[in-house]
Amino acid sequence: MILEITLIKSPIGRLPAHRQTVKTLGLTRLNKTVRHKETPAIAGMVRQVRHLLAVRQVPEGES
Repeated sequence: MILEITLIKSPIGRLPAHRQTVKTLGLTRLNKTVRHKETPAIAGMVRQVRHLLAVRQVPEGES
C-alpha cells in the first residue's frame, strides 16, 4: 500500500522533532504531497505529526 501524504498545517512554532519529521518525510511547503510505501518507520513518522498532515491510502498499481 502507498501513502499519499499532504502537509496541510505549518510546522512553524512546533517542536523541533516534529519539524524535522516533516522535513524527513519530504514535505517542504504547505499543500505539497509526497508518496511513500507504507512501512512501520513511515507510519510512525506520520503518527507523530498527524495533526499537520492529510493522509490517503492508494493501492500499489494506481498512479
